[in-house]
Parts: sequence; C-alpha cells; structure tokens
Amino acid sequence: MFAEAGEAHECVARQATDSAEAIAEIGAALRALEPRLIATVARGSSDHAATYAKYLVETAAGVPVISWAPSVSSLYDAESALERAACLAISQSGRSPDIIAAARSAREGGARLVALVNEVSSPLAELADHVAPLHAFPETSVAATKSYLASLAMIARIVAAWAEDEELQSALAALPERMAEAWELDWSAADEKLAGAQSLFVIGRGIGLCVAQEAALKFKETCRIHAEAYSAAEVLHGPAAIVRPRFPVLALAQDDATAGNVIETAEKLAEMGAEVIIAGASARGCLTLPTLASDPRLQPILLAQSFYRLVNRQAVARGENPDSPPHLSKITETT
Repeated sequence: MFAEAGEAHECVARQATDSAEAIAEIGAALRALEPRLIATVARGSSDHAATYAKYLVETAAGVPVISWAPSVSSLYDAESALERAACLAISQSGRSPDIIAAARSAREGGARLVALVNEVSSPLAELADHVAPLHAFPETSVAATKSYLASLAMIARIVAAWAEDEELQSALAALPERMAEAWELDWSAADEKLAGAQSLFVIGRGIGLCVAQEAALKFKETCRIHAEAYSAAEVLHGPAAIVRPRFPVLALAQDDATAGNVIETAEKLAEMGAEVIIAGASARGCLTLPTLASDPRLQPILLAQSFYRLVNRQAVARGENPDSPPHLSKITETT
C-alpha cells in the first residue's frame, strides 16, 4: 500500500500523455451530447470518486449527477430511461457483475457510456462507448490508493476537457508534481491523537466530501477502526451526540466556499471535547496538519495523497497488514 500510494503521481502523469486523445474525445462527445443528466455507477473507493464527480460536474457544467444503484439493474432487472444522458462507470477492475449490469442497462436505456477503468481489456471497457484508461497499472494491495487518486484525476481531466476550462487544465498540468510534494508532507503530529482510537469521525464538505468518505473506509480497512464520514453540514444533526472527551475527528477542508463551515464545525466539535485534527485550514482548538495550495478543485486529491501515508503508518503501528486486511479480497464481484 505504501509503495503504491507513493507512485500515484506517476500514474497521474501518464494520464496526461497516454490518455490525452481519449480525454479530448470524451470532452468533445459530452459537449456535443449536452446531457440532461449524468449517472454514476461504482462501488467502494470508486463510488467515493463518483462523489467527487458529482460536485465537480454540477459546479463546472451545471448538469445534475445521480448515483445509479447497481442493484436496480443486477437484482431488480429494472429498465432505465436515460436518453440524452451520460453514464460514468468507475471501476479499477472493470469486472464486477453488478457494475457491468448497471452500465449495460444505462447504455440500453439510451445513455452514452464512459468507462473509467484501470484494466482496458475488461468487460466494462469492452461495453463502453468511450474508455478513459486510469493508467494506475497493477495494484496489488487490497486497499486501493493509486487507482482512487487516478480516478479523481481522470474525472477532473474529463470535466476540464468538457467545460474547456483552461484554469483547471493548467492546474492539472502541475498536479503530478504537487502530488509528489503532498506525499512527503509530515502528518505524524496526528499519530498521538489517533493512537488507541476505536471510533472516529472524518468530516468534509462539497467537493472534498469524497476524501472524507475514502478516509473513513481506509481507517476501517487498514486499521480496523470504526470510522464514519460525514458532511460538515450534517455531523451536528445527530451524530455529534456520541462525541466524548478525546473522541478523534479528522476534518478535511479545501479553499472554497465550504471552508468556513468545515472550520466552524471543527471548532464546535473541539468545544464538545473532541480531539480534532484539521487539514486544509486552521481552526481554534484543533491540531493543524500541513497542506499545499492548489486549485481548490484539486486540493482533495492532495489531501487524499497525504492521508494515505498517515493511515498506512497507523495500520503498521497497530500491528495490522494494510496490504491484506482480514475478510477482504482485491476484487469483490457483487451480483
């Protein structure tokens, strides 16, 4: 896991060259289609990447994005009505039966199918109208890292091409170098506050919620910590009742309109006695971790890159093997 997370910036750099033609083609196809709707199909870490797609597409292109439940197709066998829509199917392996069933249903229902996959010879890729190769190459650790980061980068590239957003494209050109720098940031100050934790919250908001979701999953997968992800807009509406003195909270912020709410929520949780660790901003009563400046739309990628080093270290300190967590396998073939 450590080695694969550390080479994520190389995967993202490969996208810029090896997938440039495919990205341009997808962007042009989406402009021509003028979709009324985008549906995402994914599971696990890939579904967290779909959360990123939702916020990025809705803010950059003004097109609503829904999460298409795979079981609607794979188990209920319901037909979809997706004329003049596009479907983004995100999968590292491209082999899970329920993802393939949902993608096929979306295409048969009229959607333009775009597959973001690491394995370009997979059944999902063969089904798609357009394939966006992630270029993460083999990922052997059960806990996905570089494929998740590559998915986020690919989503940003597709949206930038679709919207012809030169500012985002310029920021993407510098992204591999910034990711390498983010990997080297020292988040070890968080170790003491997380030591011994059996339960915690991870909070974010907006385009960064995807990293809170991913971080909570990684705490579960690699450290066997019961971690839950919440929007900063939701955590005070009930979940905060379980906060006790020294209850750990990891808050993740990006420098956009959501930052103020993340900071305010972090400070309120700290007042309740929580041990709040914050990255991407500073908040009263909270431990601040170092982060890098970037286009706010890409800051979640940098936060995730830094987080993977932290969670890997936590897993090892707890005597866990982050490469092979108990009860889990690399490819989960859900029907």
